[in-house]
Amino acid sequence: MTDDRPAWARRIAAERAARDWSQRDAVKALRAHAPTELPAEESMIRQWKRWESGQMPNDFYQPIIAALFGTVTHALFPAPARRDGDKEILAASGMETLEIVSRLNRSDVDNATLDALRITADRLASEYPFMPSEQLLIEGRQWLRRVVDLHTKSLTLAQHREVLALSGWLALLVGCVEYDTGARHAAESTRQAALSLATEADHAEVAGWAHEMRAWFALTTGDYRGVIAAAQAGAERAPHAGVAVQLAGQEAKAWARIGDRRQVEVALDKGRRLLEGMPYPENLDNHFVVDPAKFDFYAMDCYRLVGEDKLARTLAEEVLRAGTDFDGTERSPMRNAEARVTLGVTAAREGDLEQALIMGERALEGDRQSVPSLIMTSRELAAEMRRRYSSEPGAQDYLGRLRSLAEQKPGFMPR
Repeated sequence: MTDDRPAWARRIAAERAARDWSQRDAVKALRAHAPTELPAEESMIRQWKRWESGQMPNDFYQPIIAALFGTVTHALFPAPARRDGDKEILAASGMETLEIVSRLNRSDVDNATLDALRITADRLASEYPFMPSEQLLIEGRQWLRRVVDLHTKSLTLAQHREVLALSGWLALLVGCVEYDTGARHAAESTRQAALSLATEADHAEVAGWAHEMRAWFALTTGDYRGVIAAAQAGAERAPHAGVAVQLAGQEAKAWARIGDRRQVEVALDKGRRLLEGMPYPENLDNHFVVDPAKFDFYAMDCYRLVGEDKLARTLAEEVLRAGTDFDGTERSPMRNAEARVTLGVTAAREGDLEQALIMGERALEGDRQSVPSLIMTSRELAAEMRRRYSSEPGAQDYLGRLRSLAEQKPGFMPR
């Protein structure tokens, strides 16, 4: 029989099972997260049964259930309808690329042109998950040069700051793609340029993302204390922006690799509380917007590392569900790849070599990859393969393929 319950109902049942809780256990745990007294136990158990069968909890219970399972409301329950990004961008700008470029050639710049540039930067950042790296890098650098050239024009003070901020956002995007493709030193130079632009424009969020990039670079090269330092510096610069959530996630990943379980939970809880208090994002596709589903991705990585295999597997399945359209198209191929590595690791630990190899190979197949992150997580699966299946031909083939990928980007292998 097919399970026709809503995805959120299936998930809360899976989250409960991953913790080996009965429904009574779940209700008892729920009370610890409730801001006020809840109804009697038997009444709440009946309520819980209705939720797991597919009856939507009301607005009071949704954030409590999300907190119980270490996530945020809109990662678990249906979110507001998403905008049609392409139509909205066209309606907002009313300009084709040629017209924007033509306007940039004028001696002065009007606010309509800056609006069009802002929308263009948003479009490029929204194409980060799926546009081929080479193409995105070319387009990003072209627009960055065009925006930087505006500094030679006649600008008001407000326009000058806007141009600095736009330059910063585009530099951040270019730096991310450079790092994805293995251009480590170029990416660091671009990141530093973005931080300089943010400082000149006094733009806290751009500065916060520049620190987040430093944390990401440090994570993928094994400098875990450097991750923590960068995350804390970024959080001080932009404590209330969405980037603070991602910084908390990076910090949690570093603590997980250091092996400090308590600090992992502290960092994850810090990020979850920040995200729960933020409005739902307008454009989930923008790479510099932290969408609620991404928090499950951070937690998945941490639980895999600390050996909480049931929780890691449950979250990996949720990451894949959230990152795949109904027709099988992958909206978040890079997140999906790491989710498959997680499923591979948990399968290997459970003695299922065949499933571990299937997931490991699928993770390496995607056209759009963040090579440093993929190598970092795949090394964990490789370690399980060596530990448990070193004499198996399939495991040896996988290790060889991963070794070949790593040799292409040697600077990303943690020492």
